[in-house]
Amino acid sequence: MRQATLSKNLAKPAFKYSHVVKVGPHYYFSGLLAQDRQSGAMVGDTVGEQAARILENAQVLMQEYGLGFEHLAIARIFTPEMDKFSEINAAWEQVFNNIPHAPPARTSIGVAALPLKGRVEIEFTFYKEGN
Repeated sequence: MRQATLSKNLAKPAFKYSHVVKVGPHYYFSGLLAQDRQSGAMVGDTVGEQAARILENAQVLMQEYGLGFEHLAIARIFTPEMDKFSEINAAWEQVFNNIPHAPPARTSIGVAALPLKGRVEIEFTFYKEGN
């Protein structure tokens, strides 16, 4: 069964999509931008600041859906600024160097542009049995 939902803790999307779609034990988080959770305004001036906000917002969604890093299967990172990818890695390591679980698989993709003039977007796929 497919369940599509909007988060109670993130701003309503400006476009027509769901924050999370659950199919069986799989949870698909739509690509997250560095948005303020209440207003939806973009936050952060640098790629690193935006990546940190995305990871923070992802953790808010994870709590809302009863997920932990042990359930994170893959993250896909999109950025038009591949030359500044070290900033994304620094934000990533701030989170993943402090968790006891093995990090997820990860894909990094250079793009021409992102919605809302974002500098980075990350989508997440989780796997959790028994829900």
